[in-house]
Amino acid sequence: MIPSELIIQKRSGRALDREELAWLIQSYVEGTLPDYQMAAFLMAVFFQGMSLEENITLTDLMIASGERMDFSHLPAFPCDKHSTGGVGDKVSLVLGPLLASVGLAIPMISGRSLGHTGGTLDKLESIPGFSVDQSLPRFRELVEEVGIGMIGQTAHICPADKKLYALRDVTGTVESIPLIGASIMSKKIAEGIRGLVIDLKVGSGAFMQTLEQGRALGSRLQAIGEAFGVRTDILYSNMDQPLGRAAGIWCEVLEAVDCLRGQGPRDTRALTLELSSVLVLQGGLADSRESALT
Repeated sequence: MIPSELIIQKRSGRALDREELAWLIQSYVEGTLPDYQMAAFLMAVFFQGMSLEENITLTDLMIASGERMDFSHLPAFPCDKHSTGGVGDKVSLVLGPLLASVGLAIPMISGRSLGHTGGTLDKLESIPGFSVDQSLPRFRELVEEVGIGMIGQTAHICPADKKLYALRDVTGTVESIPLIGASIMSKKIAEGIRGLVIDLKVGSGAFMQTLEQGRALGSRLQAIGEAFGVRTDILYSNMDQPLGRAAGIWCEVLEAVDCLRGQGPRDTRALTLELSSVLVLQGGLADSRESALT
């Protein structure tokens, strides 16, 4: 196939079929498609969007570029949380251990900073001795033994997304609903989870500036999740101001520790509990929001 022709077709608003998308993704992962042509394709998607069918296909191809975990043998419900990113967002550092302590299985593959947001991996790596570079067998063991594993993307999990994620950050194509959707959902589905809650940030400090934009992304994420058999719930939260009192890699870790001790800022604790209650309900550990929160 000729990449420039596929770029032109997408730039003109035509939906690409599975064979065409597969060729683009495989060529980029293998290194035969250069960054400048993939960047042009991403920009075409940024302006023209993708149909839901295209988006599901792109997500599937990104998952298939690596391995897919399987935790179906565990008695615990495998689930995860994802945030679309904001200032001072350290919820994953609190939510993961909290949910593992009540009997859920949390296989969490996290990302680095994107745009103006600080990534969970960057925060974890500020902890002396903490390594996010674990093998998949060790990651599986952690989830089985203690109920939670928190690692970064490896060469074996969605390598296509890892390359695209880095390219989007430097080409002005971050705020694209289909690209965000495929990136988030490919990693989460590859974790082997059955349930997912997404903290979709809306406001001046978020990628989605308005609730209308947020709902458009939320509906796309839910549709992709359903296509792969993953129950996906969306919680919209305000990012017109930073979350909590701390914004910065190490100081956010300290604030997360405070929250785990039952202290910390009220807004951080409230959001963490709200998101946690969704997964507790999904996992069948409670029959109402009120009981899940307690």
